Amino acid sequence: MDTATKLDILARDAQYDLSCACSTKRPQEHRKRTDSGSWLYPVTVASGGSGIMLKTLLSNSCTNDCKYCPLREDTDTRRTSLKPEELASFFMEFQSKRRLIGLFLSSGVIGSADYTMDRLIATAEILRKQYRYRGYIHMKIIPGASTDAIDKALSLSSAVSLNIETPGASHFAKLSESKHYDTDIIGGIKYLSAMTAKGSPFAKVTKTSQFIVGASDETDKEILNYTWAMYRKLGYNRLYYSAYQSGLGDPRIPGEQLGLQATPVTQASLFPEIRTAAGNPQILMREHRLYQADYLYRQYGFTFNDLLFDQTGNLDLSSDPKLLWARHHPEFFPVSISKASKEDLLKVPGIGPILANRIVTYRKNTPIGSLENLKMPRYLLEKAREYLVR
Repeated sequence: MDTATKLDILARDAQYDLSCACSTKRPQEHRKRTDSGSWLYPVTVASGGSGIMLKTLLSNSCTNDCKYCPLREDTDTRRTSLKPEELASFFMEFQSKRRLIGLFLSSGVIGSADYTMDRLIATAEILRKQYRYRGYIHMKIIPGASTDAIDKALSLSSAVSLNIETPGASHFAKLSESKHYDTDIIGGIKYLSAMTAKGSPFAKVTKTSQFIVGASDETDKEILNYTWAMYRKLGYNRLYYSAYQSGLGDPRIPGEQLGLQATPVTQASLFPEIRTAAGNPQILMREHRLYQADYLYRQYGFTFNDLLFDQTGNLDLSSDPKLLWARHHPEFFPVSISKASKEDLLKVPGIGPILANRIVTYRKNTPIGSLENLKMPRYLLEKAREYLVR
């Protein structure tokens, strides 16, 4: 195959890793399979930048046995690989024609974790040293990689990710026998935390991780408990949630049907009992609620103890977790829009960080005569009205 044909295959297979968010509000900006954009993704990176990124695997061959993954060792799928110099050369040529935010570099496991890391690192080294590229490189850390390999990756990367996959070894054991949760994954996640902490050698490197939602029998409560610890104790910058979807583990289904913009589907779990145990047949809505709860952590000052779960340990699919909190805490409301702190305003349904800042700034010089003075979008005003007083 020529390089372009390889990239068509490898970039398609890179879609399953969200540790660099593929995010855009406008549907026309979603990833397109066209001659000019076959391997490009609109992205918002964990550090806040946004733009177009080349996102690909170095190889879609893999010795692992992850049951949710269409690239696992025992599947019959079209395999191919790029050489480090091949990918680096293509990226720089493409970069000269169209400005890219950077490169998301990942791979299936080629033989061993450290051999795979060696290939990823070699690609980044060619870019950094031969081509003098100073832009954004997000490198995937392969589970089981040695600390030496991780250190080298950190020295070359703007961001790194090591996917946690499940909240706990018991859930993970149902998905893979070739990887060891405590050593290959948790050990690496903690090592990344230590090496990128404030004052550490690679403090400027962003670190992210990802959960596979619904492939095992985990609950939302377990996921969000781990998430809270990874933000508060380990200093992770972003966490992502990838819904296990019908067909995701079936290589016979064309890649186009497995895109990130798939329509809601009924969960086809590896474990049939999860449909009842998790109380959540709408897997994409479950993913959405997890992101909402995650955003409450990062932007609204909520804690794990503020979240409300049902008897099965899951978030309510029918209600925004912030709105649910407000309905369960009538003693907190109404909030005075003229006097409340920013932290209290953020507890009000319909008020986010931007609007809370606008309210605090506005009232410093101008009395708030009525809620309409704030010029809030009408749908947000109606949502917030019952929880506010002047």
